[in-house]
Amino acid sequence: MYMYFVIFIIFGSFFMLNLFIGVVISNFNQQRKKISGKDLFLTEEQKKYYNALKKLGSKKPQKPIPRPLNVFQGLLFDIVSHKAFDITVVTFICLNMVIMMAESSENRIKDVLNKINFFFVAIFTGECVIKILALRHYFFTSGWNIFDLAVVVLSLVSIGLSEGFRTLFSPTLLRIFRLARIGRILRLIRKARGIRTLLFALLMSLPALFNIGLLLFLVMFIYAIVGMTNFACLGWEGGIDNLFNFQTFDSSILCLFQITTSAGWDGLLVPLLKGSDSCAPNLNLTDTQKENCTNKEVGILFFVSYIIISFLIVVNMYIAVILENFSVATEESTDPLCEDDFDMFYETWGKFDPQATQFIEYSALSDFADALTEPLRIPKPNKIQLISMDLPIVSGDKIHCLDILLAFTKRVLGESGDLDGLELQMEEKFMVANPSKVSYKPITSTLKRKQEEVSALIIQRAFRRYLMQRSFKNKSFLYRHKHNS
Repeated sequence: MYMYFVIFIIFGSFFMLNLFIGVVISNFNQQRKKISGKDLFLTEEQKKYYNALKKLGSKKPQKPIPRPLNVFQGLLFDIVSHKAFDITVVTFICLNMVIMMAESSENRIKDVLNKINFFFVAIFTGECVIKILALRHYFFTSGWNIFDLAVVVLSLVSIGLSEGFRTLFSPTLLRIFRLARIGRILRLIRKARGIRTLLFALLMSLPALFNIGLLLFLVMFIYAIVGMTNFACLGWEGGIDNLFNFQTFDSSILCLFQITTSAGWDGLLVPLLKGSDSCAPNLNLTDTQKENCTNKEVGILFFVSYIIISFLIVVNMYIAVILENFSVATEESTDPLCEDDFDMFYETWGKFDPQATQFIEYSALSDFADALTEPLRIPKPNKIQLISMDLPIVSGDKIHCLDILLAFTKRVLGESGDLDGLELQMEEKFMVANPSKVSYKPITSTLKRKQEEVSALIIQRAFRRYLMQRSFKNKSFLYRHKHNS
């Protein structure tokens, strides 16, 4: 007979239950795609181009932090701006994490660990002081810097707390906040794309997860009221006790939350299936209420329907949302161009456009293209490639950053069919956020400029040839006239 249960578990639980979950997830994804209307009638190459345009449409050049004129502050600025500084700080953060794992009950070891903790607090305090002196008021424009400063201030406060206050508020909690700074290592290591993809998928899922959480709470609220109405008088047996019962709203919610994890529902159902007439001992019930302590049919319908709605449908929507967003994040991370590439473009742009005017000189275009990193980089000699891109040139022999970025993006992704309308939409979106481009109208382009230069060169050569021929004829005429005379 044991084979009966083994086969039922394999086909009933492993196969049919997961098939049910798969259908829920599949239909959820289909409805989401219908609502968004994304990827409709687009090829794979067009999807990549579409994603790239969406990414670059939300960015704009940022004005770099100017180097201080003061010699001492300038030296600190150079130290803070160097990548080795961030790597050193992250190394101290990792060491601090290791020290925090070394807990001991011996007073001698605890004193040593406290002194080491003071050392790390001094290191992080010095980091903030150096950054504030080097970056001045620009220090507070970065969310990471504000977070670091808050952690340092809380750490210093925890050191200065009196022993009496420490009994109410443990300084260990402040050390946990300091560990959150380990996330800074993700900014330094480009190879940590896998971890960043997971975090990005989680961030993308948060709004949908919040909505599903509200839906789950609504279901739990309704079933809690129904449970209080029908099962408030259940006797304390099985899974029903003074903590898990349906006598109050909070205890009903607690029971339903336990059932949502598919755990313990059988213990709550036992008193109903027994048909016991015993009621809750702490309730003063009338004879009619004592006769209706249990309701077997309603109880079975209540628990079965709640498990199907909450555990099999609503909870699995969490899985559907996370899987869908992870799939989207994975696709975007495998695109030829990602967020890091566009950030690199604008970071390099800041070196050629320190005032964030969004324009650079046409003469600096070749150096700028060579200063980029792959895949946007166009190494020297690159003048012919840049000329063939036919980039618009405005008055003053300047080129706008969006025109350059669009051209470089097309070069990486190739021609992706008729997406001119989408490109115009992205350009309009960019110009709304960056009105500097609106007031400048192109007067020529790199290709036209080269054609004009070549045409001018041909005309000059023809004119020089004409002058030479004319001069030769005049000299020849004068020579013959002189010889004949």
